Amino acid sequence: MLSKFRGLARLEAQVTARRSVSSQEVFDKESKYAAHNYHPLPVALCKGEGVHVWDVEGKKYMDFLSGYSANNFGHCHPKIVSTIQKQAGILHHTSRAFYSDVLGEYSEKITKMFGYDKVLPMNTGVEADDTACKLARKWGYQKKKIPKNQAKTIFCSENFWGRSLAAISASTDPLSFEGYGPFMPGFSCVPYNDLTALEKALQDPTVCAFMVEPIQGEAGIIVPHEGYLKGVRALCDKYNVLWIADEIQTGLGRTGKRIAVDHENVKPDILVLGKALGGGVYPVSACLANDDVMLVMEPGTHGSTFGGNPLGSKVAISALEVLEEEKLAENATKMGEIFRSGVQGAADKRVVIDVRGRGLMNATVINRNYADAWDVCLKLKENGVIAKHTHEDIIRFAPPLTINETQMNQAVDIITKTINSFSK
Repeated sequence: MLSKFRGLARLEAQVTARRSVSSQEVFDKESKYAAHNYHPLPVALCKGEGVHVWDVEGKKYMDFLSGYSANNFGHCHPKIVSTIQKQAGILHHTSRAFYSDVLGEYSEKITKMFGYDKVLPMNTGVEADDTACKLARKWGYQKKKIPKNQAKTIFCSENFWGRSLAAISASTDPLSFEGYGPFMPGFSCVPYNDLTALEKALQDPTVCAFMVEPIQGEAGIIVPHEGYLKGVRALCDKYNVLWIADEIQTGLGRTGKRIAVDHENVKPDILVLGKALGGGVYPVSACLANDDVMLVMEPGTHGSTFGGNPLGSKVAISALEVLEEEKLAENATKMGEIFRSGVQGAADKRVVIDVRGRGLMNATVINRNYADAWDVCLKLKENGVIAKHTHEDIIRFAPPLTINETQMNQAVDIITKTINSFSK
């Protein structure tokens, strides 16, 4: 009994100590000891539950970034938290040098769910995308018979799949690539949502793959015209090129479907998932493909120390179950419609030039004659909603898929009133 009281006392002391830290102290310590590779919104968070987060002073916010869509299932989802707690006390890591009793279970779950023969497990989104590019090159040499070291991969302008050397080699954003050359050879870009330009590029017989986000995220939530994805599928078939769908942000219910390509009922040759696959609590990513593609990789040619470990595998199983059990893709469709219609109807059209998106992946374009997106984000934070800009005139709005109608209406009210305050 005494040890129980001591444990409670320690916990209370920890909570008190956390509350005694000010936001400014948090900002200062991070600035002093952490690399300056991000420019965070000035809010110091210490707790999350569902769609809400709290800062160290105890102020409550609605989270409309969701950890860049990693938190599709909200903060501290009970089932996912319980899974990670339980598995961490049983077996958390083995490496792929050995079998575990969980990887096969996870592999069966995810491959059957998305309709592929095999999964190659990784950790972060950029690793999974890099894996897809490697896989496509190997396929290009073995199956398409592209001459050695001549395989090319096509991307879209304004793509974003991370900031590794490979990822920035495909980037058209100087902020990502300036000062980091030389770059990966064999990468080039065509305009997004332009099938004519894509067909011209695919006519090159040394092209092995085309990688595209079904909806461009960092570019500002750019939704392609209807039929674009079907056109991509047809062109890749015509020119014997692998289609890689980068669904790291768009996947797992975010756009109102299980994956965004489902809006046009098409299937990529390689599907890449990440972010929400780990439930927001653990880095899990995946490359999915059928055997004719996946089996070009042989033992020893690619790997990951933590990819497919028991802890990550169990968490991913839970995340996929939550997605289906709670019908979160369907909820994303309903809540997204409420968001877009609400903001379009109530926001001052002099300040908001455009409201666009699909499901719960949305953006507003701000008229810079009235404000910069960063300034609007700062004001939103003061009013209880945290979101983040992309570019100087675009704000992304991507709350957890668990948000309900009452919460969404409350958020829309805060967002529109905040935006309209800039018109005065």
